[in-house]
Amino acid sequence: MLTPWYKFTPEETMKQLGSSPEGLRMQEVAIRQQQYGLNKLPEPKRKTLLQIFLGQFLSPLIYVLIAAAVISLFAGTAGDAAFIMSIIVINALLGTWQESKAEYNASALRNMVRVRARVRRAGQMVEIDAQELVPGDVVLLESGMKVPCDVRLAQVNELTVEEALLTGESLPVMKQEAALSHEVQSLGDRVNMAFAATTVLKGRAWGVATSTGIQTEMGKIADSLASSYAERPPLLQRMDRFASTISKVVLVVCVLLGGIGWWRGMEVMEIFLFMIAVAVSAIPEGLPVALTVVLSIGTSRMAKRNVIVRRLPAVEGLGSCTMIASDKTGTLTMDQQSVQALVLPDGQHLDVTGQGYNGSGQISTSTGSPAALTLPHFQPLLQAAVLCNEASLQLTASGWEYTGDPVDVALLALAYKAGVSPAYFLTGVEVEKMVPYESENKFSGVFYRQQGELCFWMKGAVEVIAEKLPPAQQGLLFQKTEALAKMGFRVIALAGGPVREVHLEGLPELSLAGIIGLIDPLREEAKAAVQECQAAGIEVAMVTGDHPETAFAIARQLGLAQTAQEVISGKELAQIQEQQPASFAQMLKGKHVFARVTPLQKKEIVEALKENGHFVAVTGDGANDAPALKAAHIGIAMGSGTDLAKDTASLIITDNNFASITAGVEEGRFTYNNLRNIIYMLLSTGAAELLLIACTLILGLELPFIAVQLLWLNLVTNGIQDVGLAFEKGDASVMKLPPRKPEEGIFNQLMIKQLLLSAVFIAGITLVVWYILTEVNHLEMAHARSTLMMLMVLLQNFHVLNCRSETKSLFKTPLRNNYLLVAGILTSQLLHIAASYIPFLATTLQLEPIYFEEWLKLVPTAMIIFVVMEVFKWLRRQRVLS
Repeated sequence: MLTPWYKFTPEETMKQLGSSPEGLRMQEVAIRQQQYGLNKLPEPKRKTLLQIFLGQFLSPLIYVLIAAAVISLFAGTAGDAAFIMSIIVINALLGTWQESKAEYNASALRNMVRVRARVRRAGQMVEIDAQELVPGDVVLLESGMKVPCDVRLAQVNELTVEEALLTGESLPVMKQEAALSHEVQSLGDRVNMAFAATTVLKGRAWGVATSTGIQTEMGKIADSLASSYAERPPLLQRMDRFASTISKVVLVVCVLLGGIGWWRGMEVMEIFLFMIAVAVSAIPEGLPVALTVVLSIGTSRMAKRNVIVRRLPAVEGLGSCTMIASDKTGTLTMDQQSVQALVLPDGQHLDVTGQGYNGSGQISTSTGSPAALTLPHFQPLLQAAVLCNEASLQLTASGWEYTGDPVDVALLALAYKAGVSPAYFLTGVEVEKMVPYESENKFSGVFYRQQGELCFWMKGAVEVIAEKLPPAQQGLLFQKTEALAKMGFRVIALAGGPVREVHLEGLPELSLAGIIGLIDPLREEAKAAVQECQAAGIEVAMVTGDHPETAFAIARQLGLAQTAQEVISGKELAQIQEQQPASFAQMLKGKHVFARVTPLQKKEIVEALKENGHFVAVTGDGANDAPALKAAHIGIAMGSGTDLAKDTASLIITDNNFASITAGVEEGRFTYNNLRNIIYMLLSTGAAELLLIACTLILGLELPFIAVQLLWLNLVTNGIQDVGLAFEKGDASVMKLPPRKPEEGIFNQLMIKQLLLSAVFIAGITLVVWYILTEVNHLEMAHARSTLMMLMVLLQNFHVLNCRSETKSLFKTPLRNNYLLVAGILTSQLLHIAASYIPFLATTLQLEPIYFEEWLKLVPTAMIIFVVMEVFKWLRRQRVLS
C-alpha cells in the first residue's frame, strides 16, 4: 500500500525515510542510489528505420497480396509475383519515409533542458543534477524552479506552485507544511506536497524527497502507459475488416470461376493459373500505396494547419471521431488569469475586456462607455490593486514581460487597460511596509503614506476582507460575490482606509475598495471551433482538474453544457466505481463536463466513452493527460505540453489551439472521402473485369484477356489514377454531416449501389462489344483483344472522373480542384496507346494499334458511363431532397 505522506508531520516523514533536516550523508546517498536508481523516467523507446519499415507489412491486405505473390511464384508466373512484390515494397518505403519524417517533427518539439536541484547533504548546501536525488534527500525550492521529485514540505514561506500539467488545475496552489488528517483523493488538494515536474511560481520552501523516478506521481503515469494497450485507429479497424471481406469474396469468386472452367472442360493446371490471374486482377494491389499516399497528403495538409501527425492512420482518425474529450486549461482557455468583472463600493458593475497578461482591452461601464479615472470609487480601486502587489508587468521591445503571482500580474494589466501605467498610482506614494500573502491569513496588504497621511490597503479572500468592513458593506460584498461565483469567477476583494500605526493589530474599520472577478478566459476561437464540431455531429466534453463550478461556467460559455446535470465530479465518479462499477459507462451518458478528476479517472472516462459506442479523440498537454491520450482512439497533444503527452499522442497541435483540432477533423474527413473514392474506383473496375470474365466463361466465349493483359490493365488504369484521386481537394460541406457510425465499415449502402451499378455497366458494355468483335465481326483474336483493352482503358479513365465524388455531379466538381488527376488520366491513356507501338511491350502484351474508325466508335461508347452514373446521382439527390 502506498504511504500517504500528506497525513504525516514533517518529523514523522523524515523518521520514516531515515533522514533529518541536515540531510543524508554521502555514504547513505550512494546506497540509496543503488537501491532506487536514477531520478528519471524511462526514455520512450524509439523505433529504428528498420522497425518502421517492417511495421508497414503488418496489415491483412498486405498478407493477402504476399500470399498472391507466393502462389504466383510457385505457379510459374514470376512476372506477376515480381509485380505484386514491387507494389508492396514501394508502399513500405513510402510509409517508412512519411512516419520517420513525422517522428522527426515530433522530436523537434521536445524540451531538452536538464533539471538541477538544490539539496542539503550532511549539513552542506549543494547543487546537483536532479537525476542524482534519492528518497530522504532534503530538497530546497524557490521561485522559478522545477520541482525535481515528490517532496513532503517541511517549512514553507509563501510557496505557490503551478500544478496544471499534472493535476489539470488552472489556479496555482498555495502550499503549507501542516499534516492533513483526512483522506484526500485529488493530488491538487495535497497542499503539503510538491510534485515532480511542477513549477514554483513564488516563495521558498524545503522538504524531504518522498519519491523519485518512476515512483513519483509523474512516474506512475508514465508506468501506466507502458502497460496499457494503445487503441487501434478507426481507419485501421475499417481496413482490417475490408481486407478480410475482400479476400473472402475473391476466394469464393475464384473457386466459382474455377468450377465453371472445369465444367467447360479446361485443364486443371490451366484452371489453376487462370484463377491466380483472376485473383491478382481482382485484389486491389494498388490500395496499400494509394492508402499511404492519401494519408501522406493529409499529413502535409494538416501540417499547414498546425497539426503534426506522428502516426499516419491518425490523419483520418479525427474525421471518424464521434466524441472529443478536451482538456480545459491551456486548450479551451488561455491558462492566464484575467480580470473580467469589477464591482465598485456603490454596487456599480464594470466590464473588463482583453485576455492574457498584457494591456489590451478596456474597462467599460454598464452603458458600454470607457470607465474614466474620474468615475467615483474607480481610481482608489485601481490604486489598491497596484499597491497590494508583488508582481511586475511591462512592455519591452520584445513584448510584454511579467513576473510574479498570476493574480497580481492580472491586476497590473488592469491599470494598463484603464489607460495608465501602474507607476501612475505610485506618484506621491511612500510605501512604509508590505504585508506578504500568507495562506493562513488569506490576504496581503501595504502600509503607505500619501500627502502625509498613513493609509492601509488589503487584498484577499472575501470572508477575510468582510471582517474588516461595516455591516452594510458586508451585505453588498457577499451578495455580489455569490453572483460572480455562479458565473465561474474567482473572486477577491480589496479594502482600505486611514490607519494610526504600521501594525496589523488593532486595525480600524476599513472601507470596501471593490470586488474583482478573475477567470482563466476562453480562447477567442474556442467557442466557434466547438460549435463547428457540434454542427459536424461530434460531441465535445470537457475533462479537467478544475472545480466543478468553474468548469461548468466555462462549459456554459462554450455551449458544452446547459444544466448542472451534465456535470460530474471526480468524487462522484469514485463513488459510482465503488458502489455501481457495472453501470459506470451507463452513468456517464449525457455528461459533458468531468471536473476535479484524477489522471487515472481521465483514462477510465475514455474507456467508458468507448464502451458507450464512441470513437474517442482526447486532447491534453499535461502528464496527467497521457493515460487518456493512449487509451483514446486518437490522442491529441498540445505543442507546449509535456514530452510525456507528446510521446503518447498520435497528433500534436503546434499552436495549442482547439480550432486546429476542428481543422484536423475537416482534413480527416477529406482524407477518408478520398480514400473511399479510391476504393470505389479500384473495386468497381476490378469487379467489372471479374464479371466480364465470368460471363464469357458461362457463355462459352473466348477469354477477353490473357493474364499479362489483366496485370497491365491494373497498372495502367489503377496504378496512376488512384494516386491522382488522393490529391482531390475537399468539399467544406463535410463539416455539416454527422460522423460515420463507429460500426460502419468502408462499404455502406451508397458505395455498394454505385459499385455494383458501374461494375455491371462496364462489364455489360464490354461483353456486348466482345461478342460483336468475335462472334459477329470475327476479328482476329489479337486485334479483338487489343480493341477491347482500349475500350476498357477508356471506360476506366472516364469512370475515374465519376469517382471524384460519391454525391456531387462531375460537372459541379471543377477540374481545377485536381489537375494532377487530369494529368494522370492523360498519362494513363498515352501509355496504353504507346504500348501498342513499342515493339517489346506490344509483343509481351499481344497488343496491336487501333484504327481511326475504331476510335470513333470506342470513345462515344465509353462516355456512356458518364450518363449512367450522372443519372444515378441525380435520382439519389431527388430522393434525398424529397
